[in-house]
Amino acid sequence: MLPPFPRVAGPRARQTLALARYASTSTKEKFRVLVVGAGSGGLTAANQIYNRFKAAGKPLNAGDVGVLDAADYHYYQPGWTLVGSGLSKKTDFRRPLASLFPPHIMHIAENVKSFYPESSSVTTTSGRTISYDSLVVAAGLKTNWDGVAGLPQALADPYSGVSSIYSYDTCDKVLHDVDALRSGNVIFTQPAGVIKCPGAPQKIMWMTWDKYQKSGRGNNIKIDFMTGMPAMFSVKKYSDALNTLRIERGIGAEFQHNLISIDAANRKATFKKDDGSTVDRDFTLLHVAPPMGPLDFIKGSPIADAAGWVEIDQATLRHVKPEFGNIFALGDCSSLPTSKTIAAITSQAPVLTENLFSVMDTGKVSSAKYDGYTSCPLLTGYGELMLTEFKYGFVPKESFANYVGDQTKRRRLFYHFKKDLFPWAYWNRMVDGKWFGPSGPFRPKFV
Repeated sequence: MLPPFPRVAGPRARQTLALARYASTSTKEKFRVLVVGAGSGGLTAANQIYNRFKAAGKPLNAGDVGVLDAADYHYYQPGWTLVGSGLSKKTDFRRPLASLFPPHIMHIAENVKSFYPESSSVTTTSGRTISYDSLVVAAGLKTNWDGVAGLPQALADPYSGVSSIYSYDTCDKVLHDVDALRSGNVIFTQPAGVIKCPGAPQKIMWMTWDKYQKSGRGNNIKIDFMTGMPAMFSVKKYSDALNTLRIERGIGAEFQHNLISIDAANRKATFKKDDGSTVDRDFTLLHVAPPMGPLDFIKGSPIADAAGWVEIDQATLRHVKPEFGNIFALGDCSSLPTSKTIAAITSQAPVLTENLFSVMDTGKVSSAKYDGYTSCPLLTGYGELMLTEFKYGFVPKESFANYVGDQTKRRRLFYHFKKDLFPWAYWNRMVDGKWFGPSGPFRPKFV
């Protein structure tokens, strides 16, 4: 029996910062540039757009760029794996949202309810109408905790042995449960379909395996990876290397097994196989990566595709419909056929910024094109990391291979990128619009 983890209110629990919200709310009804969402994509884009106009000698006025988001806090979500691994405190990865806005960017502490692209306007959940010259949608995606029967209840139960790094409220429960276990069966899951940072379910699995080996518990604990996907990773080069590592480390795996329900009282997890049949597995600990999908207020809106994502050109990040040519999107809410990661946003934002600036300045997009670059800094143990980088078509696009060799090799240098450099760069550069992915602090030049 595991000792209880302190009860939490669930993944959706949030506190209220009433004073900060009041202070940051705008009554302005028209913006040159309106950004929907103040997550990684929204804050990055808003600042880069403002800075781009200034660099061109055509500065926007303070308040010309507005960002709609009613959240109280902003999170550095890649840090939650570090929390579950015992490398950081979760409070290191949360800041009051209002504190991240410079004075020239207007924070509108409301959420969007509906899009009206024909009139270049949105309505908020309070019924307010706000119009724009250009719109950037960076609203993220929806984590469907209810998509697995019994999951919300299991996460809230301190005795369940069920946890997830995909929530600020539960990422430290992962560490508690992993540290407390002395023997048993541990299952790590990954759902079929689109999720944010699809390497994360493996990262915490590898870190857990390494912890048990280093603490002498490895022989008493069996670890399995149950994934709804057909392989370890979407890029064959990395997938093959990871599967070889899995076999070497004695970790079991079942592919195209999608978690559909949890019976926490009896420690049983039910998986649906590719042929439609189901199988039950007993667990002592269960780490769940929940299913995800498009946000409800985007799905079915005029700007969405049939799947519910904002339908943009994969190179220019401009909406595919000419009549919606003043709309752009980036990040998790977009239809871009690449992995949904912060690394992807660092390469998307400069392209979006250049094309939005060009459209507003000349009526045409620039030569800037996004090639699908994304990256997953895949922790494989304490002191080692496989840095996967790739572009559209799941083709590797490695930044360091010419200097250090094949990036399927796990390296301590890359581990410190994930643990130390990237969190610092995020809080000190990226949210201010001053971090450009593989280009680091240097804004790419587009010919």
